[in-house]
Amino acid sequence: MFEKQGYDIGWQEGDDVLLREGTVDYIGFSYYMSTAVKHQAEDSPENNIMNYTLPNAVNNPYIESSDWDWAIDPIGLRYTLNVLYERYQLPLFIVENGFGAVDQVENNEIHDSYRIDYLKQHIEAAIQAVGEDGVDLLGYTPWGIIDIVSFTTGEMKKRYGLIYVDQDDEGHGSLARLKKDSFYWYHEVIQSNGTNLSSY
Repeated sequence: MFEKQGYDIGWQEGDDVLLREGTVDYIGFSYYMSTAVKHQAEDSPENNIMNYTLPNAVNNPYIESSDWDWAIDPIGLRYTLNVLYERYQLPLFIVENGFGAVDQVENNEIHDSYRIDYLKQHIEAAIQAVGEDGVDLLGYTPWGIIDIVSFTTGEMKKRYGLIYVDQDDEGHGSLARLKKDSFYWYHEVIQSNGTNLSSY
């Protein structure tokens, strides 16, 4: 496969044995959204809503989506946990799960109930996968703790953090930090080991 693309990955004698015998202790993965696809792919990836590697991606009219057309699908997380666990029979770890949005600062406060709702729904889905479906889940980490430049859009205005960073898309701002409502909510989630998911 690599040779067809003109790549030399430097395969050495014994590498095939190492790969065959190599194992992992758990599987870590990121989950933000599900993606619906239609039967026939578009001719051009520019026609796809995500503009990623799925040229036949379409909006799912049965679930909500973010301002960036990312599907809000906690059931998709539960499904993903079940598929991965059934397939590999290894403990799982959700290493990234978060909600990108334009946060409004009012009187040095950020009331991001939309982020809390997203995280709460996804944590509840993970708890159901463990308690009802028998999935072995080691842990969950939200993305992210502080606002950083969005990998998918290159913007600061698309914020994921539980802590606001005063910087705009052009790099202007004091870099001062403000704890959002979601920070205080997640603090309670951690303190209760996931038993207190009530809204802030």
